[in-house]
Formats: sequence, C-alpha cells, structure tokens
Amino acid sequence: MKIWVDADACPKVIRETLVRAAERTNFECTFVANHLVPVPKRANIRTLQVMSGFDVADNEIVVRVEAGDLVITSDIPLAADVIAKGAHALSPRGELFTKENIGARLNIRDFMDTMRSSGIQTGGPAALSQTERREFASHLDRLIARAMK
Repeated sequence: MKIWVDADACPKVIRETLVRAAERTNFECTFVANHLVPVPKRANIRTLQVMSGFDVADNEIVVRVEAGDLVITSDIPLAADVIAKGAHALSPRGELFTKENIGARLNIRDFMDTMRSSGIQTGGPAALSQTERREFASHLDRLIARAMK
C-alpha cells in the first residue's frame, strides 16, 4: 500500500501524523501539491510538486493511485475517483469514504456547490477538532494494519 496525500489543503497536524506513520511502518507516503510541502528527508517520504491549476494535483493522484493504495483528501470527487480504482479514501477529518457512502457525499457536495453559486453563504469548515484527529488516526491505523497482513 502506498499513501497519497492531496497536500494542497492538508492540515499540518495531519501531515505530521502521516509522517510518523510512514516512519513507523516504512510505507511510501507521497505529498502531492502545487506548492512546496515541508516534509522530513526519508527514503519513503516524498513530495510531488505539480503545476498550479484547477485539479492538477487531484488528477496526478488519480493517474498514479493503484488498487489498495490510500488517498488522504477532503475532495469528494477525488475520493470517488480513487474508490472507483479500488483504492481507499480518508479525509483529514477522519471520514472514511467508501463505495457505500461516496454517492451520498457527492450529492451533498453538489447541493452545497449549487447553493454557493446561487449566492447563499455556507461558510467554511470548522477548525479540526481533537475528536476528528483521533478518528483520522484510528482509521489510518486500521488501514495500515490491514495492509500489513
């Protein structure tokens, strides 16, 4: 299993959790972004800087991801694409996207996008909570343990 991170909007605390997990397990972890992402120099921890542009990092992840890999992203369409390729998708807030729930998540996302485009202010996401951090770490640990068997 390789870990791919949609790093453009990945919170620092989640990035640090992923680095520790990669160091502990020796899984390859690649942070994909259109800007420089600071990570420690390790053989299994990489950055992939892509050109700026709409969905450039997302598209690069979709091209490279393989079945069984793990993608960390808040981007619902990216999650849907990697699930379709047989990979796992986990949000930095600890939500595990699955074949069973991704359709509903896409519908909600599209609805919210329609509301925003019609001028309704929906606000941004709340700060990352301790509960969400624990949920993320818990899902990450379970996925890594399953991959190590």
